[in-house]
Amino acid sequence: MVQENLVPYRSIYEMFKAAVDERGDRPGLKYLSNGEWVPVSWNQWFGMSKAIAKGLIALGMEKGDKVNILSATNYKWVITDLAIIMGGGVTVPIYQSNTARECHYIVDHSESKFIFVENKLQLEKILAIKDELPRLQKIIVFSNEVPAGAGEMIMGFDELIEFGKAQDNDEQFYKIAESLEQMDLASIVYTSGTTGVPKGVMLPHRNFIYIGAAINRIVNFDPDNDENFAWLPYAHILGRAVQYSIIFAKICTSFSRGIDTLLEDMQNAKPTFVVSVPRIYEKIYTKIQVGLESASPVKRALFNWTMDVGRKVSEFKQKQEPLPATLQLEYRLAYKLVLNKIHDLFGGRIRFFVSGGAPLSKDIAEFFHAADVLILEGYGLTETTAPANVNRPDKYKFGTVGPVLPGTEEKIADDGEILIRGPGVMTGYYKNPEETREALDDEGWFHSGDIGEFDEEGFLRITDRKKDIIVTAGGKNIAPQYIENLMKTSPYVSQCFVYGDKRKYLTALITLDYEQVKEYADSHGIQYEKLEDLAKDPQIDQLIKEEIMGRNKQLASYETIKKYVILPEDFTIETGELTPSLKMKRKVILKEYQHLLDSLYEEKFD
Repeated sequence: MVQENLVPYRSIYEMFKAAVDERGDRPGLKYLSNGEWVPVSWNQWFGMSKAIAKGLIALGMEKGDKVNILSATNYKWVITDLAIIMGGGVTVPIYQSNTARECHYIVDHSESKFIFVENKLQLEKILAIKDELPRLQKIIVFSNEVPAGAGEMIMGFDELIEFGKAQDNDEQFYKIAESLEQMDLASIVYTSGTTGVPKGVMLPHRNFIYIGAAINRIVNFDPDNDENFAWLPYAHILGRAVQYSIIFAKICTSFSRGIDTLLEDMQNAKPTFVVSVPRIYEKIYTKIQVGLESASPVKRALFNWTMDVGRKVSEFKQKQEPLPATLQLEYRLAYKLVLNKIHDLFGGRIRFFVSGGAPLSKDIAEFFHAADVLILEGYGLTETTAPANVNRPDKYKFGTVGPVLPGTEEKIADDGEILIRGPGVMTGYYKNPEETREALDDEGWFHSGDIGEFDEEGFLRITDRKKDIIVTAGGKNIAPQYIENLMKTSPYVSQCFVYGDKRKYLTALITLDYEQVKEYADSHGIQYEKLEDLAKDPQIDQLIKEEIMGRNKQLASYETIKKYVILPEDFTIETGELTPSLKMKRKVILKEYQHLLDSLYEEKFD
């Protein structure tokens, strides 16, 4: 049963209005323009969202109509999302990396009448397919880049705001906004398609309110001092869930310009917490490790001493025990000499990070905690409105995704599958009753497709995807993601894809972190004309072999990688091997590289 105080608002509108009324002219959003942070107050945010909603209503948006947003994460995305929902519409996000054909599927399948696009590049995708979308009535461009002679179908973002302000429909707007209920549909979020055709996950107002309330129950946010930092794609449920939790908490959000300027923007914004996917922590970890390799012996020795002290402190913190006096003194010195520099990478005010969207390596979480940077791993799916489990700032275990959220139930099925029930679970897949019946049973349990186990204190450990479990020819069940994450702790490995179902041993596809491999090649006199040449170089092959063999020592013999292939190019979103949340699309990779993997089993291994 839903605990009453965990869904304390009737609608997202009511939740947002409560924040606006309390925070007023204080910043609700911040974005960078010409090197300066520009604040948008809660009152301004509400005014802009209201104007857009009024404009959409005047253009013919009715309650329940679908509206797409095709854009990278930015402050206009959030303003528009609230506008659509307050006006009775349903927000349907699209990843900015999607092709025109992928956009067509979502716009068509969701039956959208309006679409907001980020800029000219995204506009061109929609213009290429608009003749195949008879329901689409209006395209609005965030960047205001409206082509000359575009006609009435296309309008700029600012134009829509002014149009909305000019409408005499305030009474109609408030009537719609105040009529919204918890079970009214707020968003359809299409899965990123790791397992096939995207499915439209239906999420009502209740789900987002509940996530906000549950997160705020376990984290002590301070609206006057805490600040969120947003960069995750809002087309992915994790970014949206965080934003609604922040609205519930009445906290300001600063927006990064993009992944290329992530650390620079974070340093300038000085947030107190950041939610990210593991790949970002892996990259920062690699950067620190490589910097250490090139440091002087004295600096390396100092860093190693600092981390030794940090690991001891970490053990006491995890047990929630007070530090011995001597260790306290050592830790203060370690912080002054080294650890403060790591904190400065993130702006110097970080209370904690949160990791979600894919498994985080336990080694990386422990490394950062020894450096006094806490990463709290969580777990959830689009179908659970993101978090179903999360570690708490005062209750965490590395290598787990934490206890279940208050108000949500979980259990482990006989085959190890995690089942989830609660107010964060979807109502179903849009226009897909067969898949809905398969995912949601008669008792309301969502079948996650993930395998896991609880420890004696209720912390959940994810062991693998149900369909990704490798069963070797010898009958051993192996979770590839753990091995893949372990291999990615090498500074020279970007991605690792483990294979071996029904085979005698495991093999892998390896992609290189070319930034680090290039530095290694240059310092060792390895000649190459282009970076791709390094994937075929015998010395680089030996380097990767040693990295794999070193990590194999941490695995059972049947889990070790026996053979591998180094690919000339990394997996990317653009080439289709990664989802926009940077998870590997296993089916796509297998289809593309099956011949290479098969070749690793052609000769007798010795």
